[in-house]
Amino acid sequence: MREFFIGGFEILVGVIVVLLSIAVVVAAGAVAFGAGGPQMQGGPLVGLAVLLGGAVYVIFLGGILYMGLGIYQNTKRTAAAVEKLANR
Repeated sequence: MREFFIGGFEILVGVIVVLLSIAVVVAAGAVAFGAGGPQMQGGPLVGLAVLLGGAVYVIFLGGILYMGLGIYQNTKRTAAAVEKLANR
């Protein structure tokens, strides 16, 4: 059951990273091309700033989530190796 949840979490992380990336591109385009009404101040430079800031956020969040999954996988491999060594 544990493997099901870990596998599901890994898929969920991938989906979240893709959705966040799409949201950042859409938001940057909306800001850059002024699709927000007269109250919204934007322009190409602001859109570029939103794109760069959003990209850093997505990379940071995705990296942390995938790092947690990697730690789990490494711990699992280490436990298997120690168990194999103990059975010698």
